Amino acid sequence: MILASPEKIREYTDKGYWGHRTLLADFQERVREDPLRIALVDPPNREDLVGGSPRRISYGELDRAADAVATALLTLGIGKDDLIMVQLPNIWELAMLYIAVTRTGAVISPLPVQWRSREFSYIARLTGAKAFIAAEEFRGFRYLEMASEQRNGLPRLEHLISLSGLDGLLEGEIARDRLNAVRIGSNDVFTVCWTSGTEADPKGCPLSHNNWIYLSDIVKKAAGLRENDVHLCLPPLVNMAGVGVHYVPWLRFGGTFVLHHPLDLEICLRQLVEEKVDFTILPPAVLNMVLKYPLIDNYDLSVVRTVTSGSAPLSPWALQEFWRRWGIEVVNLWGQNEGTVLIAGGLDGPEPARRASVFPAWGRPGVNWSVRGMETKVVDPQGGGLVTEEGGVGELAYRGPGVIPGYFNRPDLTRQAFDDEDFFYTGDLFQIREGNHLAFFERRKDIIIRGGFKISAQEVENVLQEHPGILDVAALPMPDEVLGEKVLVFIVPGPEATVDLAGAVDFMKKKGVAVYKLPERLEVIDGIPRNPVGKIVKSVLRDEIRRRLAATPRTP
Repeated sequence: MILASPEKIREYTDKGYWGHRTLLADFQERVREDPLRIALVDPPNREDLVGGSPRRISYGELDRAADAVATALLTLGIGKDDLIMVQLPNIWELAMLYIAVTRTGAVISPLPVQWRSREFSYIARLTGAKAFIAAEEFRGFRYLEMASEQRNGLPRLEHLISLSGLDGLLEGEIARDRLNAVRIGSNDVFTVCWTSGTEADPKGCPLSHNNWIYLSDIVKKAAGLRENDVHLCLPPLVNMAGVGVHYVPWLRFGGTFVLHHPLDLEICLRQLVEEKVDFTILPPAVLNMVLKYPLIDNYDLSVVRTVTSGSAPLSPWALQEFWRRWGIEVVNLWGQNEGTVLIAGGLDGPEPARRASVFPAWGRPGVNWSVRGMETKVVDPQGGGLVTEEGGVGELAYRGPGVIPGYFNRPDLTRQAFDDEDFFYTGDLFQIREGNHLAFFERRKDIIIRGGFKISAQEVENVLQEHPGILDVAALPMPDEVLGEKVLVFIVPGPEATVDLAGAVDFMKKKGVAVYKLPERLEVIDGIPRNPVGKIVKSVLRDEIRRRLAATPRTP
């Protein structure tokens, strides 16, 4: 399945950004180098997730398993350009299926385990998926039962394969000649991942082998990855964080891929130490949870070399504390399933003190960047003109060899997202900073505008994350008849902690925060709702505050 235009393929190939190698070739090279090396490590709580004992799989065993499953899929009639939906937690079989499905010439489309019939049926219809592979049950939900109930309206969905059924395929014969006859090129689509779809239908993001190879080279260079690193994959293996930052670099550069699911801080800390992890992702909220964990001194995290973080701006305090306590370098990463990425690490600056808030403006003309091929521009959301002055805020538009050719089977959405120059409009607002840098400002729809002043919700969140009594926080606009909007914060207090509005305001004042950014309402909540990639689902919180306001008696 080749979706990139011939013109785009010619352009990026001639410039040296794309080549003729596939991710399967990279994996096979790892197998030949050391077939006995451990490739995949199951989460230690696997039995609680889907049953069965956690396994440690060597490269040789993984190669054999992938080929056996691929042979079985071919026998079922699955082949070139078919789309296979997969919905599994982070277990070794999910990592194996990326290889097995690709061996057949089909395309894997992984779904977050949190999604249900609405997302499943929409994606199955949109893609014409031929097969669905899932756990029989996970966390009380029956995935195959859901698929069976939807099947009458999905005539192209021919096969439902359970996790136990997959076990049977692993023991089958391997038809090496049939597998070798499948022709897979570097411009074929490797994955169709999906945007989170918190307020609309999910959008499919097809990325080819060449797309992923270009992106993984950036991650290796800018985030300090090394050959044969041990990765701990905390994010779900269905999106840019899990697939782009961990899985594809592991496929290409070797090492051991350690899986984790769902987030369990104690298990995570134990894995970091026991597996001697070199490289992992910890979202900003988890960075703070680690630092505030009461038993953290029982874990020597100095074994870890690099932590990446993202999905929201980082707390400078967290970066400083990880370096001070364990000598761990935290790399700030912004990216999207559409194939965009900016990384603030040791490459192209900025210095660690500014890394929490700014990124190198890769692609900005007139600067000799180490990362080449991408182009960026900042565009005024209202007038459409370029924003160039320092301090200016606009939507980041992005073009380069890692970007999707368009949303899968949605030309209408593609036309809305790309301009005539083929720049993809990210939907994120960035601010131009000194020294050829960009700072993430806010999602366009999440900006709080109080009396004409624009307030970054993430700035408020970052400051309050440093409060010793707050485990997690979300800031969002609250309607106001006079000012338009005011700052509302939902907080999750720590154990035995009491935090009220006055205390939160006083804490922010002591941090030197501008008066107009101070929260004017505080609500306590048991947990901040987040989507599968760790971003705050503010639509849920908006509904919650409307409910609470409606239940509050009006003052006469």
